[in-house]
Amino acid sequence: MNKKELIAAMASKSGLTQADAGRALDAFIEASTEALKAGDSIQLLGFCTMKTAVRPARTGVNPATGEKIAIAEKKVVRIKAGKSLEDAVK
Repeated sequence: MNKKELIAAMASKSGLTQADAGRALDAFIEASTEALKAGDSIQLLGFCTMKTAVRPARTGVNPATGEKIAIAEKKVVRIKAGKSLEDAVK
């Protein structure tokens, strides 16, 4: 499902117009991005929890040459599915 299909599904399930559903989705994405950027976590009970974590610096190997390379520390987003979502997908 792409963004356009998600907006159409949101509109049909909520009774909103597609334009309103699109604005709601964009607002959710913007608010989520700002919260995660600030280091906050987002907990949607039953659906998922999103939080940031730091992946430490490490040494990797270039598979083509076998040369060791330094991989820098990186901030990543971790998403854990909630119980209701996990049960629905089973």
